Amino acid sequence: MSVRPSAIALTPLLLFLALFFGAGLYYTAQGEAMGFYQLRAPVAILPALALGIWLARRRGLPAQQTLLQGMGDSNVMLMCLIFLLAGAFATVSKAIGAVDAVVALGLGALPASLILPGLFLVAAFVSLSIGTSMGTVAAVVPIALGVADAAGLDRVLVIGAVLGGAMFGDNLSIISDTTIAATRSQGAEMRDKFRENFKIALPAAIATIVLLGTLGDAAPVEAPDAASPWLVLPYVLVLGLALAGLDVVLVLGIGLVASGVFGFVLAKDYDVVSFAGDIYLGFESMVEITLLSILIGGLAALIKVTGGLDWLAQVIAKFARGHTGRRSGEISIAALAAGSDALTANNTVAILVTGSLAKDIAQRHGISPRRAASVLDIFACVVQGVLPYGAQILLAASLAAVSPLALAGSVHYCWLLALSALAFMLWPSRRTGGSPAKAADSE
Repeated sequence: MSVRPSAIALTPLLLFLALFFGAGLYYTAQGEAMGFYQLRAPVAILPALALGIWLARRRGLPAQQTLLQGMGDSNVMLMCLIFLLAGAFATVSKAIGAVDAVVALGLGALPASLILPGLFLVAAFVSLSIGTSMGTVAAVVPIALGVADAAGLDRVLVIGAVLGGAMFGDNLSIISDTTIAATRSQGAEMRDKFRENFKIALPAAIATIVLLGTLGDAAPVEAPDAASPWLVLPYVLVLGLALAGLDVVLVLGIGLVASGVFGFVLAKDYDVVSFAGDIYLGFESMVEITLLSILIGGLAALIKVTGGLDWLAQVIAKFARGHTGRRSGEISIAALAAGSDALTANNTVAILVTGSLAKDIAQRHGISPRRAASVLDIFACVVQGVLPYGAQILLAASLAAVSPLALAGSVHYCWLLALSALAFMLWPSRRTGGSPAKAADSE
């Protein structure tokens, strides 16, 4: 049954964003430090689902069947499985002392002039390894504060370096929920997305390291004590297997087993019971994003079947004034990701909400899945990393007792990443004599 494009079909999504964003503003105004996390997204989306079902029934469409098909979509279920395994791997690795080992190795025998770049690199590797910027902030900021005080560095500068490294890993890690959501929603391979994303992120990271090396006047500090450096190996194994092209579910399964084995051998009092308990704790840490993924899958199906995505595609095409090239498509995806993250204050939610539309834009403009996933992930992470009301800055500001607004201007990596991404997007396509779509895809 053909349904005409309709702006009304988008109202469930707008309702979800209004509830989530509105509640965040309200609780922030009431003085809540984490105001945007008082109303959980899986609860905020329920009224939107009810509205979507009502709109579908008004059009004579099978609302419940559409909802269930969207929730049970194979891509959604695979995404949820990956989320759960990623959570388990990150929790087990942290429990055996792998995060502490990474920090100690990264700060060991570091010259005073390289303390800021060193903190950025440590946070980047930790985040790349555990797949979460929030976990990285929680693990590295307390150590960074000790380093800042010992070296006589400005706390805002130090925490800004850590936040930049955390967002670097969040954007690139193969176990990051943003990367998983971006690749699955765009139909891209994890390895291809990493390579596409890395060539954009690397110039920004190098520029950040150079910039941080010129800032601050530090005194020497000693690295913190940590567990065996061999505990870093599960992270290296997972990264290597993922880049080799092994299926991400298998990669995470191998990494989880390897972390457990290293924990049994090297970590004190770590046994099978501890291992099993940490796996379940890892599952629990991903419950919210797993529930939200399932519910958003249903909402996206309802919006699509009632003509919402078709209407939005028409508006974007009109906004682009007939331009069908790569640049206009990538700029549209970037604006979609950035705007959604500013409204939701959650980069994973932003990607989940806009993933279907971004894929449609990519197909219309001849953009490869790997490129679409990269642009979507980059701009969601860029905005998230500098939002004064985003979870990362709020947590870091709370731990360091500094202003969130001051921190937003000190996350140099995110600003440089945005500039790097824009430069890559505006760079002329390498035309090969084929169709415009193929030329765009080759970019």
